[in-house]
Amino acid sequence: MATFNLVTHDRFETLAPYSSQWDELLTGSVTDSPFLKFDFVAAWWEHKGGGEWNADSQLAIITAHQENDLIGIAPLFITQLPDGSRALYNLGAVEICDLLDVIVHPENHAEFVEAVLNHLLSSGLRFDVIRLYNLPSGSPTIPALVQELGKANWSHTVEQYQPSPTIHLSPDFESYLAGIDKKQRHEIKRKIRRAEESGRSVRWYFVDDAEKLPNAINSFFSLMAGDPSKESFLSGSMRVQMDVIIHTAFKGGYLKFAFLEADGEIAASYLMFDHQNKLWVYNSGYNRNFNDLSVGWVLLGYLIDWACQNQRAEFDFLRGSEDYKFKFGAVDRPVMMLTAHRLP
Repeated sequence: MATFNLVTHDRFETLAPYSSQWDELLTGSVTDSPFLKFDFVAAWWEHKGGGEWNADSQLAIITAHQENDLIGIAPLFITQLPDGSRALYNLGAVEICDLLDVIVHPENHAEFVEAVLNHLLSSGLRFDVIRLYNLPSGSPTIPALVQELGKANWSHTVEQYQPSPTIHLSPDFESYLAGIDKKQRHEIKRKIRRAEESGRSVRWYFVDDAEKLPNAINSFFSLMAGDPSKESFLSGSMRVQMDVIIHTAFKGGYLKFAFLEADGEIAASYLMFDHQNKLWVYNSGYNRNFNDLSVGWVLLGYLIDWACQNQRAEFDFLRGSEDYKFKFGAVDRPVMMLTAHRLP
């Protein structure tokens, strides 16, 4: 068994020297998502998920080292629940970060999970329940934790938290279309053709100019707010969190911020991350004054075409069961929630 030196970090300042190693370790980890990048996690913690968590929540990131090498990271925090109990969560839970896990290469995974759990239970950190959200259904962390929790006399449940549909892309757009339902294929092509032939100067683009980013963000929030459910989501603190995340991804070079205009007016937008040869669709909005042009579908079709042309392997819609995702040929890869309680 590998021997790890484990360290608990309660401030991001102590992790700053490891930021490059963190992202290097993420490449090749059992789960590699943009939500686990160092800058993304740090931005999330700074604003506590847009106010989702208490300001006095306690950071508890566990890092594992062998000599000078960073071997594994368990991004965690502890917060007090309304009933007075204390819970251990994974950083990024619940609303902001759609895909979470520990950060460790497969060859070290089993020993790392065992070492982290033993370290947590013997560290003096106080928590009564463990709640880990948005774990990929195929992650080895789930069976590894189940095994170790049983040894430690903790009960557990594992359940599907949300669907997470994904399109496996083809080398070109026509091949992609040929692989989906015939009725939907014709519907996508019909809506794109109708928009292009409408005479309403339909065009789409990515925002890649830093000076244009603030206005683009404001336009995006306005589009999101057109949906009542998204309007309630966009509290003042959540707008700050989203703004920071967008700027963080832009600075990191993995933002893909797409807009579609019609009649010279912004009609639809998709906020995405471009990471590990995949496009990750984080959020979207559209102007209901352009419903007749099906602007959401049209922009989505253009983006899938772009992804095929640029050899992206997947188009990940992330969490959510919206019907249109499956009409575009997505298959579900659900994310899971693991809950554990200490037995008497």
